[in-house]
Amino acid sequence: MDLKNQYIEPDNSYHQPSHDPSSGTMALVVSLTLISVVLTSVLAVVWYRKTKGDNPQTEQSGPGISNYIAVATSTPTPIPDLQDYQNPILYPAAADIVTETESVIEDNVNPSMRGITQNVITGSQIVTGFNREDPIYMGDPLYYNQIAGVLTYRGNNFRNTASFGYVEPSDGTPDTLTEVWEYTDGHSLLSSDMTFEWQGYQLTGQPLIVRWPQSAIASMNIYPSAVRPDFTEVICPSLDGYIYFMDLYDGNMTRDPIYTGVTVKGTASLDPRGYPLLYVGQGDDNGEYTFGMYIFSLIDGSLLYSYEGLDDGAYRMNWSAFDSSPVIDSASDTLIWPCENGIIYTFKLNSQYNPGAGTVSVNPVCTGYKYIFNDTQGRFLGVESSAAVYGNYCYFMDNNCNLVCLDLNTFQMVWVFRMADDSDLSPVISEENGIPYIYIGTEVDNQGSGEYNGAAYTYKINALTGQEVWQTSQSCYTYNGETSATDQSGGCLANPIIGMGNISNLVIFSYSMTDGLTRGNRLVAYNRDTGTEVWQYDMNIYTYSSPVACYTADGNAYIIIADSFGQVHMVDGQTGERITYIQVTSEAGSDVSFQASPAVFGNNIVIGSTQGYVYGIRID
Repeated sequence: MDLKNQYIEPDNSYHQPSHDPSSGTMALVVSLTLISVVLTSVLAVVWYRKTKGDNPQTEQSGPGISNYIAVATSTPTPIPDLQDYQNPILYPAAADIVTETESVIEDNVNPSMRGITQNVITGSQIVTGFNREDPIYMGDPLYYNQIAGVLTYRGNNFRNTASFGYVEPSDGTPDTLTEVWEYTDGHSLLSSDMTFEWQGYQLTGQPLIVRWPQSAIASMNIYPSAVRPDFTEVICPSLDGYIYFMDLYDGNMTRDPIYTGVTVKGTASLDPRGYPLLYVGQGDDNGEYTFGMYIFSLIDGSLLYSYEGLDDGAYRMNWSAFDSSPVIDSASDTLIWPCENGIIYTFKLNSQYNPGAGTVSVNPVCTGYKYIFNDTQGRFLGVESSAAVYGNYCYFMDNNCNLVCLDLNTFQMVWVFRMADDSDLSPVISEENGIPYIYIGTEVDNQGSGEYNGAAYTYKINALTGQEVWQTSQSCYTYNGETSATDQSGGCLANPIIGMGNISNLVIFSYSMTDGLTRGNRLVAYNRDTGTEVWQYDMNIYTYSSPVACYTADGNAYIIIADSFGQVHMVDGQTGERITYIQVTSEAGSDVSFQASPAVFGNNIVIGSTQGYVYGIRID
């Protein structure tokens, strides 16, 4: 139930007056006491004005200002200073992070009403009465980073921004996009069905950007020639089986690539504590050994740990891709990572990092959670979306249209909201007036066959109760072929923007294929309170790339979105009007297409193409 609209039953009971014979005496005593208090207060006022009235430090006077008495009040807690590793666009922290609520989970989102079966697994053992020894409780996203940069998909545990720092144009108003550098990898990797070669970067494929401290740089295998005072590194795991490293400002290689030998479709994650640890998920079963997740040391590029998701107990036993981007709870040293086998994994990392000695290690202990409903087949329970975390609550989408709220400390499902169609989007969290909400949208996938036009739905959900606050939709085209390999999906395939600064009243969604199959894309800004449309920006070319909002120091918002024709657009966040765009080209002369999502650090955009090129673009 929406707490703002909760109905309170009025109290209509009739209260009889007292018939106690002593009630009159008692009333006289109370009256005399009140008179005494009032007289004392008046005398205090007279004394204060006589003795303090001439002191300008204790009394204000003048037009519209009357004399006053200073009243003792509690001193508000000072706002902590912004640290250089914290994202200024998230400052100051504003989220209360309260998951306890007296609201009852209503039947329409109550997992028990769908006959849920839940199990917790450690190793090969099913655990009963699970209660996490080191509780997870993730706070305001300002506190996610302990090192500067964009360290996971959409930046943090709320998944609410892929930009770090302010845009600082030289003339005061951002109005120009300039291609600064291009990095080409030139490799490919055979798919598991041996019908095509994986290459480049696709959905979600967001680069990671990190400004390493000097203490970390000294112990890493970074080229000495690459190191400079503002050294900032871009990390791009690719579909071709390599992880590439380049300089943010000139695109030059910063260290040797890591060869994983597996396709990476999603977005990797860096350890937010500044530990030189990189978490990478496999997207296709085309590796020689493990089909799952990997942890690499960024001291020397070595593989520290891998986990194969082909668990015997998984409801989807034949597919264990980790397309989602994990998050790390620093306080409990825990990695949170949903898998396409239908299991939500947490890894107690037992990590150790000694910068002085140049050593890092992990010794993970894995615990998994699986669930199934009476109305669901196990093959639909895989998770491709990245989890968002608010306190101890974890939110994710599964492949059966279920938006799930899971208590990570008890591994019990709190609520489940059945959406009108499929979605691989990562839930985005926004706390508003002390209440967390989820913003999410759907593809056009289960509404017909062949080529057709359907509705892409957009939702605002109360994150504590699972109740819908508002819903809207846009018309999009799609194609459902005989096999999933031939599908061409339209709708919401890009994560939304939670507005900040001068667009803090907006949430902005991207809808793909609004003008036909492979044609058209529409950015739509909605009022967050009402769901009413504020503006829209129409593009000729479709895209799966997620839009990113970047901000100047005075709070002006600018939207960056790339399309499948190699164009990068910059749009005014308040009005939806295009400011400028750039047509990116390849040094090899080939076409460029963007499906992966960009990351922004200050004035610098980084984005990878499906052809395997990575671009550095500057905002001026």
